[in-house]
Amino acid sequence: MQPTRDETSRADDGDSDARPGPIWLRPFFGDQRVAPGPMRTLLLVSLGLAFETYDIGLISAALPQISADLGIPSEGSGFYLGLIRLGGIGTILFMALADGAGRRRVFLGCLVAMSLGTFATALAQTPFQFAAAQMATRVFMLTAASLALVILVEEFPAELRGGAVAMLNLLGGIGFGLGAGLYAAVDVLPFGWRALYVVGLLPVFLLPFFRSSLKETRRFEEQQQQSRPGVSEILRGWLDPLGLLLRTHPGRVAAVGAAGLFSAMAFIGFGQYTSLYLQHVHGWSPAAYSQMILGGGILAALGNVVGGRGSDVFGRRPTGFLLLGLTPLMIAAFYAWAESSVVLVLTWALGALCIVGGGVVIRAVTTELFPTSHRSSAAGWLIFVETLGWVAGLFLIDFLTERPEELPRWIATIGAAGAVSAVAILFVPETGSVELEAISED
Repeated sequence: MQPTRDETSRADDGDSDARPGPIWLRPFFGDQRVAPGPMRTLLLVSLGLAFETYDIGLISAALPQISADLGIPSEGSGFYLGLIRLGGIGTILFMALADGAGRRRVFLGCLVAMSLGTFATALAQTPFQFAAAQMATRVFMLTAASLALVILVEEFPAELRGGAVAMLNLLGGIGFGLGAGLYAAVDVLPFGWRALYVVGLLPVFLLPFFRSSLKETRRFEEQQQQSRPGVSEILRGWLDPLGLLLRTHPGRVAAVGAAGLFSAMAFIGFGQYTSLYLQHVHGWSPAAYSQMILGGGILAALGNVVGGRGSDVFGRRPTGFLLLGLTPLMIAAFYAWAESSVVLVLTWALGALCIVGGGVVIRAVTTELFPTSHRSSAAGWLIFVETLGWVAGLFLIDFLTERPEELPRWIATIGAAGAVSAVAILFVPETGSVELEAISED
């Protein structure tokens, strides 16, 4: 009898003992030990994700300097930010390609493409050049981030999947912290904010390391052994997984789509305008903003543990409902009520904790609900609807804000739509600690 997929994962590299893992891993995996193979994969894709979060952190932190340099008015920045977010629509095409060509191959290609796009951003001279470079970069950033999630879900056993996703988000978030730390020196760096984007070229030089270290997932290899499609067949059937996804699981597609759409629309303003709000309304310096991100980010990072390990223990649906339901309250507290620096930091950190934790649940559920043959396409679908939500949220903020002082009120108002995502997550099957094959056959 052949060993099951998860039995093979646990026995990887000869690590079959049942001793508890290291203390620093227990918030994510409890007392269970993770085999070296899956852990190595986790660290590799987390490193790749760090470059994605670095770029995302830059556009939030350096928005005041970018706007001033390129002549973008603060009340009109939502239009350009919305254009940039539209790049996420293209993600669904590359995720569908990963269902035929492989997770590893597309992931590595996206690392190089997003690195070059980040560097091109540093050369932008007009608002539209900046938006175009970032829009193209966004396609590959979000594809790489989604594939990192798919790779982990396919490599980890059922009872550890939530923790693996949580750890991916936490380690990948180091890039966001790095961007915030470097931003503190934006006023003294040569070329200012542009120098920060040049750093994004690093993945190009790391490509040989990623190519030699990252392996294809076993579930995908097992599926390919049954069909072994050629390159021409893969290209002809590029979009077939999308059609299969919609035909076989329409209810699940609709539920995760609603959760992703409304959470993205409601929560995008909270993170996108934090730096602008604190500097223009409360008079904070770039250094003070960086200190809040690095200090308050420690509390925010706990959202990964709450959303990941918490949903492994208590279930995806109740954990997601709680976190997504609390987020609108934290957004309103930060943008509408908080005045003192202490309260601003606390409400921002709690809001970020809920957003991060809720995002962990939505992403885990989306990749767990569907079979290997179109799992990447499902992750692409989530990014597609989230992109529509991000763009809708930013365009609404831009349309409704007539004067700069109205910006916080509209961010808090639109944030209330997050309650819809909390309800939507209750309409998906519970996937916590259930084997992928059992979920897809349900």
